[in-house]
Amino acid sequence: MGNAPQHLSPKPSTVTVTRTMDEAHIAYAGVSGQAELIRRKAISATELTQTLLKRIERLDPTLNAFRIVLHDEALKEAAARDAGPTPPADRGPLYGVPIAIKDELDVAGQLTTFGGAARTKPARTDSESVRRLRAAGAVIIGKTRMPEFGQWPFTESAAGGYTRNPWDTARTPGGSSGGTAVAVAAGMAAAGMGGDGGGSIRIPAACCGLFGLKPQRGRVSTAPAPDLWHALGTVGPLTRSVRDSAVIYDVIRGNLPSDRYRAREPATTFTDAATTEPRRLRIAVCSRAATPGVRLGPEQAGALERTADTLRELGHDVRDFDLRYPQLPPAFVPQFYGGVRDEAALVERPDLFERRTRQTLALARLFPTPAVTWAIGHGERLAKRINRIFDDYDLLLTATIPSVPRSLGALDGIGSLHASLRALPYVAYTAVWNVCGNPAASIPAGLTPFGLPLAVQLVAPLHDETTILAVAAQLERARPWAQEHPLLQ
Repeated sequence: MGNAPQHLSPKPSTVTVTRTMDEAHIAYAGVSGQAELIRRKAISATELTQTLLKRIERLDPTLNAFRIVLHDEALKEAAARDAGPTPPADRGPLYGVPIAIKDELDVAGQLTTFGGAARTKPARTDSESVRRLRAAGAVIIGKTRMPEFGQWPFTESAAGGYTRNPWDTARTPGGSSGGTAVAVAAGMAAAGMGGDGGGSIRIPAACCGLFGLKPQRGRVSTAPAPDLWHALGTVGPLTRSVRDSAVIYDVIRGNLPSDRYRAREPATTFTDAATTEPRRLRIAVCSRAATPGVRLGPEQAGALERTADTLRELGHDVRDFDLRYPQLPPAFVPQFYGGVRDEAALVERPDLFERRTRQTLALARLFPTPAVTWAIGHGERLAKRINRIFDDYDLLLTATIPSVPRSLGALDGIGSLHASLRALPYVAYTAVWNVCGNPAASIPAGLTPFGLPLAVQLVAPLHDETTILAVAAQLERARPWAQEHPLLQ
């Protein structure tokens, strides 16, 4: 049914590299591993980029992770890195490392399609997060698939077709950052940028066996836009390891005057947090979903229980807690419709919207700007209520998604309302933290007997990504996952 995982050994940080090293060792070395190979001159940025471009050429016709591969541009950028500053200390932490970009973030000279066909004018400049990636030395290798305007937790669209999960190509990789997740999980990019307005980083991370942190609202600039889906959306990477995520966040975090939201400065760098043993923490475990009627499947329930047991073994005070969630739709729904409406206003050919998007925009008329403004304020009130749990606990452990990834075709033949109902179980554990603004991360939690990824979610108090990173890295040391990957031909 699924593809069996392949284990790589030794880890990239200790591997003895030669010019004949295996492609898989290069592809799955991750951000830190690939940057180290370049720093040690075991491989050049050009050779690394060529390796991944060849891998994309071989794998992506089946997986469909990329909307566009920037072949020539990436090679030119890699060559510039190879001719760049010496010594290596003068280079950024992503120097020469290929990164994929979700197609809702601007890349200069390329279309920002939002997953559809209605955009015809290329972006004039990079979005702020992409600009910072380049400034740290990254090579932009391509733009990845997403459902139109990121509306669904399934990466399927009329313009882009199905994006397939590399662990089982008959299943969804989740969404809306599904193309990015597939690119990273299949070793076609060291990491990739996504966006999360209801779970769109965490859901595909869970489906594809990756680490995906939704940062605190306002942690990463959304420029040139003042926000992403009003108060709901955040920007961030999907990576193989916790450290890779931390390294990228230390590159991209921070604001511009145009940003609507701002996060408090962390007590330490994210990279330091990911390499520091956490103190003994109080951790609540809740299997209840925020969406009424959603039940946790046996595979995910087992992953949640095993993770709780591991945290106890690591010395934490872990207790079951029946969290009573507030009603989210009054806060979430107006912002969702308002966010899609705002992005749809940016396109040049609205006549090319897919049918579901036209239906979404018709419903968006029910939520004019005053309703969206009220919803933002209501979300802030709900956040104060639900964050009372952190008066007694340092972290909350939940599922990320309630079941294993479903089969492809989730959106076939259905309209916007039906698609929303089908999406509800997938966002049942994630969307609440978009409403509240808290940082939350999906963490790999093993594989099913059929080789499908399992995951759990860690949620922290407002502005406290560093505690999540410290505990997630501790879990990763206890049960390494970054070397597990689907077996691809």
